[in-house]
Amino acid sequence: MDEQLINYLSKILPAREENISDLEKKAKIEKIPIMEPISMHFVLQMLRLKQPINILEIGTAIGYSALRMLEAVPNASIITIEKDEQRYQEAIKNIQKQGKEEQIHVIHGDALEQLNNLQKDQLFDVIFIDAAKGQYRRFFEQSAPYLNKAGMILTDNVLFRGYVAQQELAPARFKNMVKKIDNYNEWLMHHPDFTTTIVPIGDGVAISSKK
Repeated sequence: MDEQLINYLSKILPAREENISDLEKKAKIEKIPIMEPISMHFVLQMLRLKQPINILEIGTAIGYSALRMLEAVPNASIITIEKDEQRYQEAIKNIQKQGKEEQIHVIHGDALEQLNNLQKDQLFDVIFIDAAKGQYRRFFEQSAPYLNKAGMILTDNVLFRGYVAQQELAPARFKNMVKKIDNYNEWLMHHPDFTTTIVPIGDGVAISSKK
């Protein structure tokens, strides 16, 4: 989004609890990829409207988004998967610190492997994808069977700093990933079983619901 709009929306966001602000500061200092506050606020509003009971998250990082989601749906149960050992341990610590370990179950491992280990009859109302961008399509394909009939899949970073729309401006280190995100968006928008809207807020959020 335009920088002036980002600054404006950031300024008027409701104040976060101290523990959440601390996680945001830590992520900024240590360059840990968590969802941007503006995008997170949007997702929380989607959850308030949807009122999911069971949520699957692919990409825990330090537990920030899982903890935030419980703000919108305090009675929800969340299963979240994280590949990185250090971030997995930090997520466990942050979740326990807030006393949410009964509601947030963190699985350590590669999501592409761990998704196969979920109970086949376990269905989720919302699936949130925010992990390795180059694997988005595989994450979607493997997690979609676990979505209930009225469920929705949210994918973050689908515009990736605006480079997806202007790939010629992407730094060399991002070009391959940006192309994969672009391919994912094209595939997702024409998926025969899902209707998708991409919202240009934060780093871009895709909302996919079953037809």
